[in-house]
Amino acid sequence: MERARTDGCVEWALLPVMEALTLSKTVVCKPLTEWKSVATELLGTQTRFVQGKRWRHRVIECGDGEPLILIHGIGGHAETYARNLHNLAANGFHVYAVDALYHGFTDKQPYSDERRWDLQVDALADLIEGLGYSWAHIEGESMGAMITFEFGMRYPQMCGKLIMNTGFGAVDLKKTDFRTQPGGGVALQELSVQSVVNPTFETVRKRMEWLVASPDRMTDEMVEIRLRLYSFPEIYRSMQNVYWIGKQWRWTPRWEEEDVAKFQPEALVFWTEHNPGQGPDYGEYVAGLIPGAKFYTMADAAHWPQWEKPEEHDQVLIDFIQGGR
Repeated sequence: MERARTDGCVEWALLPVMEALTLSKTVVCKPLTEWKSVATELLGTQTRFVQGKRWRHRVIECGDGEPLILIHGIGGHAETYARNLHNLAANGFHVYAVDALYHGFTDKQPYSDERRWDLQVDALADLIEGLGYSWAHIEGESMGAMITFEFGMRYPQMCGKLIMNTGFGAVDLKKTDFRTQPGGGVALQELSVQSVVNPTFETVRKRMEWLVASPDRMTDEMVEIRLRLYSFPEIYRSMQNVYWIGKQWRWTPRWEEEDVAKFQPEALVFWTEHNPGQGPDYGEYVAGLIPGAKFYTMADAAHWPQWEKPEEHDQVLIDFIQGGR
């Protein structure tokens, strides 16, 4: 990996080698218009509550085999993975799409601005134990990827293979001159705040269109699901906490770049061509920091690859987790 100097020369950063993931077969994704409703896609799955030692968690699950936990992004919910559950289950996993701590119908307390990441990570460990496992494979998307990274740092003994989808940990990177892509920073903050302060179909739809490469890829049904969730007083109050409504948004590093070398689980950094704000060069860089990590970029997708190209997303997970056995 090269790093440009101010004098125009190039110096080579001594970073671990990152390996690109190559899929084992060509994946043909059906047109998005052929995907049916969330309710239709979830036929044959089970939605239930799992009581851990400390928290109650909501999961949508199906399949038999090794446990694979799927964690959504900030403000989201388990239905984020409606298009993936059956395919992943058919390929040998017991799949759990979950409501993360503070989200959906999973517990909301205790909440702390300072300790929210620690508590969300502890809640993931609580869920795995509550499901009766000692470990699990985990994919986290966006906020879920931050939880997954933190989990890998703090609970490596409970990790199978970890996938960080369009997100990473709160790491103070030495490199800062990444190519910028539309939609990051202030744009996301404004859309998010409006979707909570003034939750209407229009404000929630604008927030959710941010997630996809083309507005028509977000369905009205998914917007209605999120709007309905936000109509529950307890969830609405929690979203105000999660989005720091009335407070200044802040990003505080929890790790230095050198700390990432301590990351023990096998990891994949999964990025997309049109991810808002942080493009593929960011994902490739952070993958290079994780010892032995692999990297995959999905073309023609933004922040929700599991929704925009479900079949390709699923094959990435299948090949990464099952490859090399």
